[in-house]
Amino acid sequence: MSMLSVDKLHKTYRLGRVDVPVLRGVSLDVRAGEWLAVLGASGSGKSTLLHLMGGLDRPDRSNGGGVAFEGRSLVSMSAGELDAYRAGQVGFVFQFYHLLPELSVLENVTLATMVLKGRFGFQRAESEDRAKTLLEAFGLSHRLRHRPAELSGGERQRVAIARALINQPKLLLADEPTGNLDRHTGEKILDVVETIREKRSQTIVMVTHDQHVAERADRVVRLEDGRVASG
Repeated sequence: MSMLSVDKLHKTYRLGRVDVPVLRGVSLDVRAGEWLAVLGASGSGKSTLLHLMGGLDRPDRSNGGGVAFEGRSLVSMSAGELDAYRAGQVGFVFQFYHLLPELSVLENVTLATMVLKGRFGFQRAESEDRAKTLLEAFGLSHRLRHRPAELSGGERQRVAIARALINQPKLLLADEPTGNLDRHTGEKILDVVETIREKRSQTIVMVTHDQHVAERADRVVRLEDGRVASG
């Protein structure tokens, strides 16, 4: 069963007086519980595709295509519904971590739940317990009070993954999560991702330029010049 459907997706950006097409009619489905890798060179449209899947950007409407989550078009959602989708259904992991330097590891992970406290009814104790469980599973229980600057790159990425999972999203979107790490550390991060997929039946879409990384996924879709070339 498809959790996420992408149909004839187009995205064009305006740079000065020039229109730059990034996605040119991409169509694909993501099944529930699947780990899908989107493989492509820089400029192929991978990150743009991920941002559209996560509701961080809007597709071109002139072509009639779009993204649907569990049968519901993201374009048809109100601003409030789209906020709820991004906050409650999707977890994001980025190449450069985006941790807040002034907060501890525990505070960085619990921040998302505290921001959404009014909407989803999270309590601080519940948020901290959930964060501690995730961080312990990722081998970071001894780092709860440390700041990001005191962590290695691999540790920071594990914190970022824990933050992405704190709201128990159905869909995890990862944009080059090993791109800023050496090969050995990157393999450890992929081991974490694989464990998450197996234990939680987590649906994952990961974009990467690295064939070696893509091969860890259940299925690979290759993008070239904004189009699906294979997969």
